[in-house]
Amino acid sequence: MLAASTLAQAAAAVMMHGPAFLIPTLHEQGGLSLARAGLVAAAPTIGVMLTLVAWGWVTDRRGERFVLLVGLSATVAFGVAAALTGGLALLVVTLFLAGAAAASTNAASGRVVVGWFPPERRGLAMGIRQMAQPVGVGVAAISIAVIASAHGVHAALWVPTVACALAAVLVAAVVVDPPRPERRAGTAVVNPYRQDSYLARIHGVSVLLVVPQFLVWSFALVWLVTDRDWSPAAAGAIVAVAQVAGALGRIGAGHLSDVVGARMRPLRWVALAAAATMALLGLTAALDLAVAVLLVVVATLVTVADNGLAFTAVAERSGPFWSGRALGVQNTAQFLAASAVPPLAGLAIGQWGYAAAFALGALFPLVAVPLIPVREERALS
Repeated sequence: MLAASTLAQAAAAVMMHGPAFLIPTLHEQGGLSLARAGLVAAAPTIGVMLTLVAWGWVTDRRGERFVLLVGLSATVAFGVAAALTGGLALLVVTLFLAGAAAASTNAASGRVVVGWFPPERRGLAMGIRQMAQPVGVGVAAISIAVIASAHGVHAALWVPTVACALAAVLVAAVVVDPPRPERRAGTAVVNPYRQDSYLARIHGVSVLLVVPQFLVWSFALVWLVTDRDWSPAAAGAIVAVAQVAGALGRIGAGHLSDVVGARMRPLRWVALAAAATMALLGLTAALDLAVAVLLVVVATLVTVADNGLAFTAVAERSGPFWSGRALGVQNTAQFLAASAVPPLAGLAIGQWGYAAAFALGALFPLVAVPLIPVREERALS
């Protein structure tokens, strides 16, 4: 179950985030500005953002296996359309639809893990599942930029399409819906958002923490290629290494939360580390120091470590009959911010440069620290 849900999320991540690695080709060979190229990269994340809650609602009612199979199959269909279509407008539309379909994996694959693992092992298991996102981005980094540079944007889009097709086959062979308690007739399911502000605060914190994450994801490769004169292959390799480090960071953060018996305290530690790392990255990039490349790897590791902690906490607090929608709201909020980062960061980089943009990214986790609901967290269950 863990392997299948992780692969499904990783394949979807290649589709959602892979277009960010088309930016160098769109900018240098296609003649698009960084802001317009960033808009292309944001198209699938906008599609994800608009459909996450709907997919969560379907998951609450039809189950995880159904949603994964339907969503991945639709992602493959739209991926094929994106790879075969011509023109910038059609590319944006098909990537938007592919992202909308790929959104199915976010809540469904997470619920597979939450449903099949007990609380004392759930943080580690969700950390493994959450490593799917940086692994998917790493796969995209070492493949999409190189293929796009050599063979064009549309050829590179076969990478996420094939990945989602393979994931759909594994899901069909393996995934079974986890057991859930029966809902008693006439008993209303309590809306967890009406009980307290715990979930809302986690959503807000996650929005703030996703800004430096997507800033680094979207522009680390472009910075290495255009600002430091690296080849796309070498830059892609560094980004891939950084994503592997980020995947391991998520596992470590999840295991740490199991050990300390809490999700919010480790989340606060991660936010503080993210603020410090982004500030150092901005400073070293401004001074053109070689250590800035190492700090890109560290920043990638730190800025993704929070996702599994927040995701697990939301699922645990919202319960089996609301977790699909709550996880949909969680991811919608994150992708709303993520969709805005590439074009806005592109504008900031065009005005002030990469170093200033990286330094500005440190402000968001710093604001998040006092908002993390550490005292409101309940014992794990």
